[in-house]
Amino acid sequence: MAFDERLADRVRKELTRQAGLSEKKMFGGLAFLINGNMSIGVHRDDLVVRVPPAHTRVALQEPGARPFDITGRPMKGWLLVGPSGLEDPAALAKWVRGGVEYASSLPKK
Repeated sequence: MAFDERLADRVRKELTRQAGLSEKKMFGGLAFLINGNMSIGVHRDDLVVRVPPAHTRVALQEPGARPFDITGRPMKGWLLVGPSGLEDPAALAKWVRGGVEYASSLPKK
C-alpha cells in the first residue's frame, strides 16, 4: 500500500537535525524511529504519532486526530492525524516534535 510521499518529505524536513533518526517501512507505510523507537510515521495520507498513553485523550481533541486503528484494535498511545490537521506547517511541526519527544524518552533499542 502506498503512502503519501509529500507528507513523508515534510516530516523529513522537520527531522533534519534529529539525532538517532532512522527510517523503516512498516504497516504499509513509513516509520521514523528515534534510537530504535517509533516516533512518527506516514500511513496512506495520515500521520501516525506516538504519544504518552496518558495524553491520548487530550491529543484526540486536536483537529484531524483519531485513534490509530488499522486492524480493528486501537493501539494505546498512538494516533492518526488526517490531512485536515496537517495543513498548517506549525501543526505538523507540533505533532512531529511531540512524537520525537516521547520516543526520545524511551530506552534505546
